[in-house]
Amino acid sequence: MPRFHSESSWSDHRSPVKNLFRMIGWTMTVLILLAITVWETLAVYYSNLPEGLRLPGAIVIALVSFGTLLVVHPAGRSILIFSCVFSIILLWFLSIPPSNDRDWLPDMALLPWAERDGDRVTVHNIRNFDYHSETDYTPAYYDKRFDLSKLESVDVIAVYWMGPAIAHVFLSFGFSGGDHLAISIEARKKKGEGYSTVKGFFRQYELYYVVADERDVIRLRTNYRRDPPEDAYIYRTHGPIENGRRLFLSYMDQINALKTCPEFYNSLTTNCSTNIWLNTRVNPDHLPFSWKILLSGYIPEYLYEMKVLDNSLPLPEIKKRAHINARAQAADAAADFSQRIREGR
Repeated sequence: MPRFHSESSWSDHRSPVKNLFRMIGWTMTVLILLAITVWETLAVYYSNLPEGLRLPGAIVIALVSFGTLLVVHPAGRSILIFSCVFSIILLWFLSIPPSNDRDWLPDMALLPWAERDGDRVTVHNIRNFDYHSETDYTPAYYDKRFDLSKLESVDVIAVYWMGPAIAHVFLSFGFSGGDHLAISIEARKKKGEGYSTVKGFFRQYELYYVVADERDVIRLRTNYRRDPPEDAYIYRTHGPIENGRRLFLSYMDQINALKTCPEFYNSLTTNCSTNIWLNTRVNPDHLPFSWKILLSGYIPEYLYEMKVLDNSLPLPEIKKRAHINARAQAADAAADFSQRIREGR
């Protein structure tokens, strides 16, 4: 006769699976709680508290969070207390206001802005520093009127210094007659402050649009950055020029908005590459979001795949032609710098 399993035997058979899922659940919970503890500790350390209070405050938060999870019982009560502490820190963190009134580095001290009269846009405070080294320069700015009806090109500049996955990416708008306006989205730094990716997650930098002459923002990277050296590439995009006009105006709207309403830079969500993509959304046929936008060194590859770059040659050949360091170093401060770095592309 066939033998049927009893209910208890089925229960015993299922228990290892239940235990596995229970273990996975507890492991995920612990990892999430640890991640929250690390985040809130760093949020206090990188905050607007007086400098002498940041480290002690971070240590206290870490001890309170870990202590609550380890000492308070039952588990439900400890999670409740932990969640209240986290909520208070999160609300305080989100209340930290951005500002345009800080002791900025000289190369980020002056905000650009624009005025529009039909197709004519006058851009104020275009940066054009005379560099002697990366940190030694003579500040200089100028204003210039651009005619949108004469926009001819939009170039993508990708600058590498730490391997293929990470690049600083910015745009340059080309007009008939040889005029170019480069716009680089960066973290605005104060005097004595360097850039830190970790700090960039914690409202430590304001968002800044460097609106500059190419002899400034490109030559700085090709001719004066030495530690580490940087490799710059220029890629000409293909598409309806009307898209470029809308994109240019989107940039102008953003620089005007930041002049009156500052925003925070974020290393992941509000950086050079994500902001470019956000600006391109003014065009109805904008590119879909891709992980390659976050790993910004792969943006040229993504643009090539989406046929935004010339597809008549293999990408390695296009990249070889796009490399401009030697041409930029030879051109240096020449008046026709923008034309000379594009020769042979």
